[in-house]
Amino acid sequence: MEKILTYNRNLLYLLFFALFCSAFGFGQNSTTEQRSIKTIVIDAGHGGKDPGCHGASANEKTVCLNIALKLGESIKKKYPGIKVIYTRDKDVFVELDERANIANKSKADLFICIHANAASATAYGAETYVLGLHRTESQQKVAERENSTIYLEEDKGEKYKDFDLSPDAIIARQIQLKVFLDQSISFADKLQKEFTKLGRYNRGVKQAGFLVLYKTTMPSVLIETGFLTNPSEEKFLSDTVGQRKMAASMFSAFEKYKMELEGVDSKTLGNNESTPIISNTVEENLEKDKVVFRVQIETSETKVATTSAKFNGLNIFEYKQDNLYKYTSGSFIHDFKAANLYKNELRKQGFQHAFVVAFLNGERINLEKAIKLAEK
Repeated sequence: MEKILTYNRNLLYLLFFALFCSAFGFGQNSTTEQRSIKTIVIDAGHGGKDPGCHGASANEKTVCLNIALKLGESIKKKYPGIKVIYTRDKDVFVELDERANIANKSKADLFICIHANAASATAYGAETYVLGLHRTESQQKVAERENSTIYLEEDKGEKYKDFDLSPDAIIARQIQLKVFLDQSISFADKLQKEFTKLGRYNRGVKQAGFLVLYKTTMPSVLIETGFLTNPSEEKFLSDTVGQRKMAASMFSAFEKYKMELEGVDSKTLGNNESTPIISNTVEENLEKDKVVFRVQIETSETKVATTSAKFNGLNIFEYKQDNLYKYTSGSFIHDFKAANLYKNELRKQGFQHAFVVAFLNGERINLEKAIKLAEK
């Protein structure tokens, strides 16, 4: 009981401190009122002697690095004025606090940490974390797993022994970096929306006590791209096509965040709003000789723009059959189960007549046949 009273009393003090900071503007200096992005740090999780989690064949360090490099290249190509810094651009071990130091020393305007998840073989989907208190045991386990990297460092984590990640310390840190936290949440939300457009299951924006997020002093997120312990997700994340799609979704979210930060209305940008995730033609080439499941949401006698508001911002694939234009979302290679789950998600979003269709080399095929082919 005494511990509970002490915790509640400390929490009350912190809340009073938060109100005081808010009223007098403390903790919100001019650096937090940024209106542009000049430097971005991309952190590929794990590396070198630390492989991270793994599936049957793929490991986290490799998946993360591949996605990180693809994201960085997209940003550099579209925005040459933005400095892109990698905490690692090859398979090397980088200590946890050094990752944060790289971001802090470079005075980065955004920190993106990329990871892959591990749980049961049935767990699936993408989630994005910001600094905060975990609310479930699973969120706590994710943070503990990613933080455990410190025990592979030269001093076996000795330098972190007095590091305070208690609820009080995390709340105080949130208050100290209030504006950065708000921006982190905004970016995280955009990431999750882009992953949903891609057809990934949205596990939401969450909070947990990640050391690397605690130590950075700018808007920061940690992305769990999917579960390598799930065979279907491992296949997607270890494949070049899947990695390119995830990186492109992150890039699209970055662009939207950048526009919001700079006060640019994305609706006024027309076709220049963002780089498409993957054009239909390129996607077909990448998926050659593979069974691809999609979710059909619209049929029309006349052509409809894939950017139409009726599609709610989803990434749309168009095909023509029986003189009708048909529109699908999502792309699930050899994975009917994931496509079916996505169908249910789209129905919740208002596409009540959504159903799964299948393609092979750009041609729609019988669904039952497709399922059998995918199982081989």
